[in-house]
Amino acid sequence: MENKQTPLGHIGFSIFAWIVGLLIFFPIFWMVLTSFKTELEAVSIPPSFISFDWTLENYAEVQARSDYFRFAMNSVILSVGSTLVGLLFAVPCAWAMAFNPTKRTKDALLWMLSTKMMPPVGVLVPIYLVFRDWGLLDTRFGLIMVLFLMNLPIMVWMLYTYFKEIPSDILEAARMDGATLPKEIIFVLLPMAVPGIASTMLLNIILAWNEAFWTLNLTTADAAPLTAFIASYSSPEGLFWSKLSAASTLAVAPILIIGWFSQKQLVRGLTFGAVK
Repeated sequence: MENKQTPLGHIGFSIFAWIVGLLIFFPIFWMVLTSFKTELEAVSIPPSFISFDWTLENYAEVQARSDYFRFAMNSVILSVGSTLVGLLFAVPCAWAMAFNPTKRTKDALLWMLSTKMMPPVGVLVPIYLVFRDWGLLDTRFGLIMVLFLMNLPIMVWMLYTYFKEIPSDILEAARMDGATLPKEIIFVLLPMAVPGIASTMLLNIILAWNEAFWTLNLTTADAAPLTAFIASYSSPEGLFWSKLSAASTLAVAPILIIGWFSQKQLVRGLTFGAVK
């Protein structure tokens, strides 16, 4: 029997969703609001929401103290670069597991996913020593490799899920027409999986953009992204909340804008294959 939701239940669910949404986005709202306050107003009790002297001096001081655009460019290069390198490995890997599975395919997928459960600090020392000996500390290339390997299991899992929804008969028909393996993947498989690939790229760009542990431990200046830019405003003298909020707002603004305009594509890709 079909379970129809009553109007009262619909209203209750909507109220609950709004409460959860406000709880999630309130820290972001408060961060942006604090960035326009003076340091004294930022720590005042009770806090002021609207009735305070709005100022842009925090943004001016942040830009004067740090080269924001250099950090932002590093974040773009690291996030986009690691995602593109990851796709080069994840697409053929997911294709093999989806269309040529073996009895060990599921075990391999679970093993790849299990690597995400290991705390990064557990491998920090060996990776740091390797980077030091190979001259990769504070380099974009080194960080791209780390971020690519860190997010590769998620990329393979997502693409594997999308590829499983594509009928194998289409690929077999392409083979019968004389398509080689590279042409089969590039001209047949990839165009059919564009929504899944796009959502995989967006999610991994966001994950790489927000990564702080590896960027703070493996960089100092030259390859430092926006996560290091934010951390630079935490000093032994204390936390300057207004300036820290301004730096954080500048750091998260690009990825928030990208996420806002691409949310339909992201949701479509994340739910692709979830409903039969």
